[in-house]
Amino acid sequence: MAARAAFIREIKGKSNMLANGATGTGISAHKRANDLSDFADELDMIEGLGVEAIELPTYDMDIVIGGKIRRQQLEALKRACAGRDVVYSVHGPLSINFMDEAWRLPRHMEVLEASLEVAAEVGAEHYVIHSGLVPQQQAQGIEAAYERQREWLARAGDVAARLDLVLCVETLFAGYEGRARSASPARLAAELAAIDHPNVLATLDFSHAYLKLDYDGQRDSFVEEVKAIAPWARHLHIHDSFGRQDDIWMFTEGERMAYGHGDLHLPVGWGDIPWDRIVAECEFPEGVLFNIELKERYWYAAQETVDATKRLAETARVIGRAVAA
Repeated sequence: MAARAAFIREIKGKSNMLANGATGTGISAHKRANDLSDFADELDMIEGLGVEAIELPTYDMDIVIGGKIRRQQLEALKRACAGRDVVYSVHGPLSINFMDEAWRLPRHMEVLEASLEVAAEVGAEHYVIHSGLVPQQQAQGIEAAYERQREWLARAGDVAARLDLVLCVETLFAGYEGRARSASPARLAAELAAIDHPNVLATLDFSHAYLKLDYDGQRDSFVEEVKAIAPWARHLHIHDSFGRQDDIWMFTEGERMAYGHGDLHLPVGWGDIPWDRIVAECEFPEGVLFNIELKERYWYAAQETVDATKRLAETARVIGRAVAA
C-alpha cells in the first residue's frame, strides 16, 4: 500500500496548471499489443507531441475481467506509465449505463468500482464515464431512468471521492435510428446540479453534443447548450465533426469524411465546430483538461491538432472552481 501511495503522489504531483487555471492539453492513447508490452512506446510517442496529459483507454486493456482486476495486466500498465511528466486520465468501459434496468445496475457498479480502482492506481485525476442511454419510451419511463442514474451516480461519486478521483460524465448521442434517448448537454447539466456531488462533474464531448442536437433539430442551439454544461465540464473531448447523422451507407471511412457524417474524430479545424466562439463564450471550471480524441487514421495530423488545441486551452475562460465543488 505504501508503494502504491508513493506512485500516485509521484504522478499527481506533476499537475501544473496553465496561467488561466486550465490543466492544459491531453490526448487519448491507443492500445497496441494486447499484453501492453509496447504501450510505453505509445506513451513515448505521445509525450513527444508536447502534451500535458494522456487519457488511458483502460476500457480496452483487459485489466478488468468479470468485475475483478487482473493484477498482472494492471502492473504492466503502471510500469508503462511510471516516471513520466504528464497528468493521466482514464476512460472506463463505455457500456456502463446507470439508466439501464434496475436489476442490472449492481453489475454496472461492480465493473465501475473495479475500473475506478484501476484509475486510482495509475494516478489518474479524471475518470470518464458515459452518460446513460434509455430505450425510447413514454415520458414516465424516461424520467424513471434519469432518477436511477442520479441515485447511482451519487453512489459512484462517493467511491470516486474515496479514491481521490473526479467522475466526469460524458455527453452522448443515441444514433439516428430513433430507438434510444440520451440527455442533451443542458439536461445533463441539470442532472449534475440535482446530484450535487463534488466528485461528479462532466466530460463535454463537443461532437457528441453536436450530433445529439442535430438529431433533435436543435443545431442552432449548439453553443447555448454547450455554455449550459461548460461550468461542470472538468474534462473535454476535443475532436471535430460536422454534427451530421451517420444515416447513409458508406463503403469506407473516407466516404464518411467526404459527406461529413457521423462521429468522425477529426483534427481540430477539419469540421465546422465553432471552436473560437466556444472558448470566447463558455466558462470552464478550474483544472479543465482539453483532451484530444483523434481517430488513428488521422494521427498524421496529431501535432497540428495538439498545437490548435493548446491555443484553445490557453485562451479559454476559466472560472474559480467547478460548480459542484
